[in-house]
Amino acid sequence: MNPILHQNLFLVKEHVGMFKAANNYDIYNPESNEMIMTCREEKLGFFTKMLRFTDYRTMTPFHIEIKSTKGEPILSVKRGVTFFRSKVEVFDEKERLIGLFKQQLFSVGGKFNILDKEERQICTLQGKWTGWDFKFLKDKVELAAVSKKWAGIGKELFTSADNYVLKIDEKVNAEDPTRLLILAAVMCIDMVLKE
Repeated sequence: MNPILHQNLFLVKEHVGMFKAANNYDIYNPESNEMIMTCREEKLGFFTKMLRFTDYRTMTPFHIEIKSTKGEPILSVKRGVTFFRSKVEVFDEKERLIGLFKQQLFSVGGKFNILDKEERQICTLQGKWTGWDFKFLKDKVELAAVSKKWAGIGKELFTSADNYVLKIDEKVNAEDPTRLLILAAVMCIDMVLKE
């Protein structure tokens, strides 16, 4: 696992765009304001791009790659076409499956089960329907939290760009692969629940 994931605080900034099909983000260390990772959705087919501008956008497939600013792969997140609930796969830097997310139907605010590669539950990502606060919970203990960072009224009204703060609790070991799944889940919140 890349040592960049050992830190506990990340700022995820979505790229500004009025008419954009792809989802692209930059990930910063909020303490130093240094960009540390990029997150790009570069492998979009023509029909997927077209459907992103329709009411079917939440059903479209995606393939997001997170890399260091030097271009080193860190992880990738993939989902095929979906109709009722999302099943998202997460791969490490060597394209090995490390886990997946399964969206729960009829959850208020949005809920994902976060599973390892053998589909054993690691934790749950749960949100509030009234806002943009999500928590990663394991046996009612919070492992991490995601909240929306307001970027100013002009940016919020005229674009679809959002900023998020991810805080991983210190009790999650620096080498724990759960950190990869937590970072990947932040992208799923935006693309599956909030688009």
